[in-house]
Order: sequence, then C-alpha cells, then structure tokens
Amino acid sequence: MKVLVVGQGGREHALAWKIQQSPLVDRVYVAPGNPGTAQVGENVDISVDDLNGLAQFAVDNEIDLTVVGPEAPLCDGIVDLFREKGRLCFGPDKAAAKIEGSKLFARDLCKDHRIPGPGYWHFENLATARAFLEGRPDGPIVVKASGLAAGKGVAVCKDNEEARLAVSHCLEQVRPGEGRGSIVFEEFLEGPEVSLITLTDGETIVPLEPARDHKPVGEGDTGPNTGGMGVITPVTLMPRVAQQIETQIIFPTVHAMNREKRRYRGFLYAGLMLTQQGPRVLEYNCRLGDPETQPLLMRLKTDLVPLLMATAQDKLETVDAPEWDPRVAVCVVACSGGYPGSYRKGVPIFGLNRIETGPDLQVFHAGTRMAGRDLVTDGGRVFAVTALGTDVHDARKRCYDALALVEFEGMHFREDIGISQAATRA
Repeated sequence: MKVLVVGQGGREHALAWKIQQSPLVDRVYVAPGNPGTAQVGENVDISVDDLNGLAQFAVDNEIDLTVVGPEAPLCDGIVDLFREKGRLCFGPDKAAAKIEGSKLFARDLCKDHRIPGPGYWHFENLATARAFLEGRPDGPIVVKASGLAAGKGVAVCKDNEEARLAVSHCLEQVRPGEGRGSIVFEEFLEGPEVSLITLTDGETIVPLEPARDHKPVGEGDTGPNTGGMGVITPVTLMPRVAQQIETQIIFPTVHAMNREKRRYRGFLYAGLMLTQQGPRVLEYNCRLGDPETQPLLMRLKTDLVPLLMATAQDKLETVDAPEWDPRVAVCVVACSGGYPGSYRKGVPIFGLNRIETGPDLQVFHAGTRMAGRDLVTDGGRVFAVTALGTDVHDARKRCYDALALVEFEGMHFREDIGISQAATRA
C-alpha cells in the first residue's frame, strides 16, 4: 500500500519513520516533508494548506491512506475533502477538529458535559478582556487566544500586569480564522502536567502511554511557553489517578463529542494537570503532540498502520491493543537562538552525521532544510534527539551525549528533561 503523511515537522518525520517499517507499506510520501523525512520516504512539494493539491495528489497516485500531522489542515477540513474524493484520510473531520480549533468550544464542552477543567471567562475583543483584568483581584491567571496559534497562544501569568501584556501577544500568534479576536482566561491550576493521547474511532477507545511534555523554554520550567522542549515517557501514574483520567475525562470527552454530533476519529490529545482535587483538562489537541510523538513511536512495538487504518474505517475494535517497549524514552529538542521569540533561519548545522542512529536512538528533523549540500536551520525547534534506555538515567545520557556532537550558532536546549523523574526513581 501507499501512504501519504501530511506535514513537515518532527512529528511527521517520526510518523513516516514508523509507517515505513510496516510490512504492509510499499511506499511513503511526505508533503512537504523535510531533510529527515527524505531519508525514510519521498518528499512531495505540496504545502500543508494546499488541501486541493494534496487531495489531487492522493487521487492521481492512488494513495491508500493519508495521515495528517498538523492541526491546521484538520481544522480546515482536509478529512472532509478526502472523503468527498473517495480517499481514506486519518484524523478528525472539520466538525470534530473544533475541539482544538476553538479554545472556547473546548471549555464549553467540558462545562456542558461535566468534564473537570479550570474555571474560565471568555471575551470577544481586546477592550473587554482588559476591562476584566482591571476588575479582578491581582494574582496568577492563564491567558489563551481562542483560535489556532501553533502552540504559542497560551501564557501562564503570575499577575494582572503580565496578563495585560500577554493578551495582545497571544492574539498576534493566532492565524486568520475562527476565534481570531477572542480571548479565554482560565483559572490558574497547580500540579504536575501529563499528556495522554488516545486513539479512537468514536466508539472504541485505545489510550496510548502517558508522557510528560516540558513546555517552558527554561530549565526548572521557567520562561515563556514553547511548542515543547522535551518529553519523557512512560510517566508513572497512581492507579487511582489513571482510573480518574479514563472515567472522568477520556470516556466522557469521546461520548460528549458524539452527543454534539461531532463523532471523533483519530488521535485525541488531552493535556492534563494533576491537581490535589484530581486531574483537570488544560487543553485538547486534535492530533498527536509534538514532541510527544517522537518518544511514543520509539516505544511502540506494534505496527502502527493497522491501527490507523482501523480507526479511519470505524473498525478499531477489530485490532489488538498496542504493545509497548517497557524501557524509558527521553526526547530533547534543540532550538534556534532566540526561540520562542524571533530567530534567524539558514544557520548551518554541524555534526548530525556524527550521531549513530538505530532502534534505540533517533534524530527527528523539525525545522531544517537543505541549502545546496548544507543542512541549515529553518525553524524555531530544529531537531529532536530521542533515546531509549533501561531507566531514565540511561535514556537521558544517550540523548545528551548525542546532542554534544552537534552544533550551530545559537543552539540551545534544556538540560533538565526528565531530571525530576530521575530523582524520584533513583
């Protein structure tokens, strides 16, 4: 069979890497891809927002399955378009993808269906949002732009002054579309964060292994939020908490979407805060997380393709549950100087070829491109080193030893990914 992966980041490199290992797959295409995906498939020069071009390519090349990585084409209705063209496409349709496309919709969904989440307030414009801040007691609060913002439309603020500054910044990150001028304030919650990604066809629910993403740019979870600086999986959850997440959040969310006539098919990402009162939903994403995808797929021993096919065909109940490598996976992201603020592109990268990759260690390209024969930076998050280890200490050492072989001007990464887990397991 022939598979098309849509996207150009680290998540899509990991998906293509895993999909090409399937004995069912003869050929993998990636649109538009990056230098890393070119090593495991064939890149196609079609952008992720050219939905008609992607659909026509799938028809012309008789693509058996298209797997969509990023959220924007899902929210724009790529699955609906492929369905009209008679091509199988994995992911939620436009109606279901609204769970990520609108922060307000997600918060209302939780409220209406009694899914635990933070308290929230919604305002349609900048003036009313600022007026709300003027009238509330000073203290921490979370600011979110309601529309899609590539992971940059959220700010955790320690006081009202920070929140006032964050409102404008968050709105600047939002792409044109639904909710562009809309702001959601959320109650500040405390506790460890965990990501749980579930595979579902709207009836059968298959939770993947939990992972812990590190969003802030600085060590010790300081500084502004990013798209993700690193991940560790698995995360040990108390049985009581795991059951609460399943029964109070995952099952109710899938059933709520059905009741809203928005049957959900695909990866459903729940970003959770484990508070003293129990788990709370911080956010939903309508696709795999990035960089969570990289370590999760490194640990996935099962062939991914039958799971994707069965989900897209509403037959997930017919497939065996996935099997996982019991080892720890650590993923560390190397970023451009200045990220998550402004940064330069086109900076030469040296040393990636020194890293010996294999089943237990991979480098997934994210923001890279070829300039002639030279590999250069082309984004804020440049690449992610992901390693498996017998324990977190072993996995961390493999990651950071590999990173020490690579350099480019301004390169930075967090040196504490997984360190708290290492301390608790020591």
